[in-house]
This record gives sequence, structure tokens and C-alpha cells, in this order.
Amino acid sequence: MTLRDRQLQMTQGIASGKASAELEGVLQGQGVSREEALALGTASLEELLEAASEVREQRKGKTVSFSKKVFIPLTTLCRDYCSYCTFRKDPGQLGAHFMTPEEVLSLAEEGKRAGCKEALFSLGDQPERIFPEAREFLRWQGYARTLDYLVAMCELVLERTGLLPHANPGVMDGAALAKLKESNASVGLMLENVSVRLMREGLPHANAPDKVPALRLRTMEEAGKRSIAFTTGILIGIGETMEERIDSLLAIRAMHEKYGHIQEVIVQNFRAKPDIPMAHHAEPPLREMLRTLALARLILGPHMNLQAPPNLSYDDFPRLLDAGINDWGGISPVTKDFINPEAAWPQISRLRAETEARGFVLRERLALYPEFVAHERFVSPSVREKLRRVVGADGFANGKNAQA
Repeated sequence: MTLRDRQLQMTQGIASGKASAELEGVLQGQGVSREEALALGTASLEELLEAASEVREQRKGKTVSFSKKVFIPLTTLCRDYCSYCTFRKDPGQLGAHFMTPEEVLSLAEEGKRAGCKEALFSLGDQPERIFPEAREFLRWQGYARTLDYLVAMCELVLERTGLLPHANPGVMDGAALAKLKESNASVGLMLENVSVRLMREGLPHANAPDKVPALRLRTMEEAGKRSIAFTTGILIGIGETMEERIDSLLAIRAMHEKYGHIQEVIVQNFRAKPDIPMAHHAEPPLREMLRTLALARLILGPHMNLQAPPNLSYDDFPRLLDAGINDWGGISPVTKDFINPEAAWPQISRLRAETEARGFVLRERLALYPEFVAHERFVSPSVREKLRRVVGADGFANGKNAQA
């Protein structure tokens, strides 16, 4: 049976004739419009999963990747009060902290000894805007902004350990992005959702000024103008509709079509925690996560790297492979997931066993995806020097530890 025959057979069983037509178009490599994406939502989950898997294999084959990382929580202070976040803290709260350069370097070196290649910097958004304690710490270190301090810590880790930084600090301006590119293999900012409705009173972004969708889209665009490999994604289960999820994915696709810099899209599912305002908010069920992932693959196409965090699906994480993903994200043998501390990373040995049991090959990647490694415009000279020591001929990690 030819690929064309299999594609036609796949679409024949879908209940909605319109959805069937749209799926057939996707499988032929055509992009989908907003109306077509909404129509795809009428397909059965089983057919969507099958179609998403087919689209993934057109470009990604049977390869599924992950990055071995150390998680560096530079500061838990944040000026945003998102209703689902347990990472952020106010000064004086248990866990409120700004890491010193010595602490950053010590944690990075521990990651290097464990074989990590990536240093993921996560931190609260612009805490100096509202907390005098943050301003005092930064002044003591010789900086006015958290973003400037982040740049210095990324440079320190790159130079002293050889780990490739990936900074995820929230909203960034063009000047900060230009500086971060000098020491970062890639940079990230979750779009989360393009809906301004989620900023209304009582909804999760009501007290989060940095979650204005236009600000986050502008950060993504500024990164694109500077040819910075970029990670973004959506957060599901926080009160958004499927239509808003689709609009968010289409906004990401449009940004990538314009600049070609989106290296990875994450679909992350909300998990309730006891110490957050949304502690009793219902979590999205697995079937909803699978449906959203499949739609993401069909909207974004076969070239995009699509990730879902395995630790947030607990023992069900192998099912995510059915929905068209080709990446598990960062897995740390050293540090917990500070954003979701209740959800332990799966052991890499189990990740490999479960992936291979479903017919895939697990590969270790770097903070920069293979298709971006070869393009000089995405990598600064200082990052390129360190990158050469850990990258293989195919763009994946070469199995050697990072070296300063």
C-alpha cells in the first residue's frame, strides 16, 4: 500500500466529512487555516492520533529526543501572581531566594559531573520592579536589572563549565535578548495563551502584568529579528477554550513562518497543587492532553519539534508518544522540576525503555536542536566554541561531557 493509499484510508473513517477533508490536506503537507483547524476538532481522538503520528513520521521518523539538563532557579522572586504557580515567592516566604554566583556555579558544576549538557535558567519576571529586596540584591551584585544579572550568570556558566545555557526569564526586550544570545544556545518563553480574556478578574492572569499576550508575542518577535533559536508553547487546563488553544498555536506558527526561529513548541498541562489559588481547579484529563497535542502537530506540521513534559503525565507519559510528539524536553539527573516540584522526572533509563518499547529511538540532544546547529546565524562565536565539544556530526549530543 502506498503512502497516499494509507493517507486516504486514514481519513475515510472520520465521522465528519469536513474534518476528513482537512485531515487529508494536512497529510498531503498542506497548512491548515483557523477554520480548518477548528474543523479538525470534530474528528475522533483515535483518528487524530493516527494522523498526528503520520505527520510526525514524515520528517522526524522514529527519533524521539531529550536534553540532559541541570535546572538553575536563579530567583523565585517574581512580580506576577499567576493563580497556578507555586514557583514564585515574595520576600520572606519560605523558598524566596536569589542565587549568588557561587551557588549558580556550584550547581552548574554538579550538573556537569552528572553528564548534563544544558543549563536551564528559570526565574521570576522582573522582581526588581516591585521588591526593594530584589533591587538591593542586584545592587550588591553590581546590576540594575534581573535580566542583566542573568546575562552575567549565563556567561559564567558557559565559560567555567562548558554547559550550554538556555534562559527562560519571562518577558525580554531586544537589548536583553541580544546580550543573552552571546552566551545562550537558545532562549525560551512560554506564550501560554493569546487570550486576553484570561487576564480578567478571577482568572489566572488577572494579577500578572507580564502575561499580556502582546508582550510575550513581542518578545518572540524580537528574538526572531535577532535569529535566536526559541522555545515556546501553550499551557492547557487553566480555563482556556479549545478555540483559544488553536489561536495560540496559530500565532506561534505565524511567528515561525516569519522568522524561522521557533525550534520547539511545548504543550504543558496544568497540575493542581495545594498551595496555589487554583488548588481545586480541575486538571485536564489525559484524553484532552492527547487531543491538544495531536492538533498541535497537525497545525504546526512535520518539521516542528513538539514536546510534552513526561513528568506531568506521571505513569501515563508513554501515551504521549501516540499524539505526534518527538521530544521529551529537559530531564535532570541532578535537580527536581522547580516549577512542578511534586512531579518527579522519570529516570532516563525508564524513559529509554518506554520509548523503545513503542518502536522509537531515544536520542540525547542539546539545548539547540540539530536542525539549528548547522546555521551560523543562530549561534554566537562563544557558544559555537563550546558547542563543538559536545555535538556530533548529526547535530545530536556526541556522548561526551561538557568541558570548559
